[in-house]
Amino acid sequence: MSMEFQRIAPLWETFPTREAQPVQKEKAAEGSVFADVFQALVDNVRESEDDVAKQEYLLATGQMDNPATLSMALYKAEVATQLFVQVREKALNAYSELSRISL
Repeated sequence: MSMEFQRIAPLWETFPTREAQPVQKEKAAEGSVFADVFQALVDNVRESEDDVAKQEYLLATGQMDNPATLSMALYKAEVATQLFVQVREKALNAYSELSRISL
């Protein structure tokens, strides 16, 4: 008696991504470089986390040919998160220093 297995259909179309979210971009005011940098960092963290979720799904369903891609995706997500946290801390420290200045 032969049993035939069916492949699990990919689910990553259901993962929330930046493209799936409504784009709400207003006209940026002058001096919004910090907002642009922070938004790029947040987008980078989201994209790397989405990639990790896709790679984990592929590994769990047996569709991954090279398991090292999951390790690389995890490392990329970790580095993106660390970079975001470091930039956030530097910005908060700079704001703190600026708020102490008396004019």
